[in-house]
Amino acid sequence: MKPRLFCGTTLMAALVALSVHGAFDVRDFGAKGDGVAKDTAAIQSAIDKCVESGGGQVALSGGTFLCGAIQLRSGVELHIDSSARLLASPDIEDFPDWKEVRHVKSENLPRGRNACFIFADETERISITGSGVIDCNGQHHVKPSNKTSWHGWTYERVLPLDKSLPRVVFLAGCRDVRISNVSMVNQPAGWGYWIHDCDRVQIDGLKILSAVRYPNNDGIHVNCSRDVTISNCIIETGDDSIVLRANSRSLAENKPCERVVVANCILRSWSSGVRLGWMNDGIIRDCTFSNIVMHDCHDGVGIYLPDVSGPGSYDFGRESTLIEHIAFNSIRMTGLHTYPLMAVIAPSEKVHVDAVRDIMFTDVHATGLRFLRVEGRKGTPFRDFVFRNCSFKRDASAGLPDWSGIGAANLEHQWPETFRHAEGFVFDDVRFDSGED
Repeated sequence: MKPRLFCGTTLMAALVALSVHGAFDVRDFGAKGDGVAKDTAAIQSAIDKCVESGGGQVALSGGTFLCGAIQLRSGVELHIDSSARLLASPDIEDFPDWKEVRHVKSENLPRGRNACFIFADETERISITGSGVIDCNGQHHVKPSNKTSWHGWTYERVLPLDKSLPRVVFLAGCRDVRISNVSMVNQPAGWGYWIHDCDRVQIDGLKILSAVRYPNNDGIHVNCSRDVTISNCIIETGDDSIVLRANSRSLAENKPCERVVVANCILRSWSSGVRLGWMNDGIIRDCTFSNIVMHDCHDGVGIYLPDVSGPGSYDFGRESTLIEHIAFNSIRMTGLHTYPLMAVIAPSEKVHVDAVRDIMFTDVHATGLRFLRVEGRKGTPFRDFVFRNCSFKRDASAGLPDWSGIGAANLEHQWPETFRHAEGFVFDDVRFDSGED
């Protein structure tokens, strides 16, 4: 009987991590879920054991799991049940830079660091699912600011930019990714999701609910990635809600951002609801935005190619920018503090642009404080923008009494509504209403 008992005990030990549903329960690896004890090691152990067993689901349920940085690995689904909260540690020391990173040259990343809350490096078949909450504990990483600033944010980082948490979820060089139904709340001054050089990414049903007074807490950044869908999301951020870029400076080779579809989303941002490009990004093309509602935004769509070079600057690319074949369909914007479209190329010779062309706006209807701002550059005009069945209403009574404290509105209102260095623009059944009798 003793040998049989030994075998049975060994079998139970091998299977102890499996719940009745076949998931790896983080509590079986020592997680407390009490919101006090740090569960980082237990959650990472569950992920690692899941990989060793051929992949599967790592489950959090029935508690608040205080956690520092963790790394997803191939074949793992991190499932945050509706009864669970994954709570970021208040201690910045729990989010160090990752070592032995394969996919990126970390010193060339925006903000010069690879630190984050949830990281995946050249993984395949990974997921973050469930109806639970990723709570970023942002109030520990920002503080009220008494500085007068152009951007209207009333909080600032506790630590300098190069020492604060630059992003929450960072996926680098991943394939076949699914993120669904999870809520992210209380972001610090860092990007929510950064999808960097990834292929075949499905994002659906997310809620990203950030404090609009916190700086730089962007929603979803899609950078140098292909075949990405973002659907049925509700996003509120102090900085840009959805961003498409092609900054390859941290990669071994230049990669385009292409074939991105964004649909059925509600956006609120004290910067751009949707932003395309930045300084010396590469190719952004063949992307569609449809059935989107934007409200209480600084501007609706931003195509802004600035000069941000100089000491202390990390976030710029190494290519000449080409943005083309972009479509905006069935877009409703209300309560805009500045422009429904702000398209600007900085005059600096340091800003390299091949072209921004073939941008289509169909059934776009906007109400706010300004009309369009389109300001290309001599020798590099915006080309072939088409507007069909659109309306733009300038309404000073649109419920925006304090626009001067919203994002960069105070700065933007110093500049006039502009239309220059633009060629091949078509306006077909488009109405401009000044709101005046």
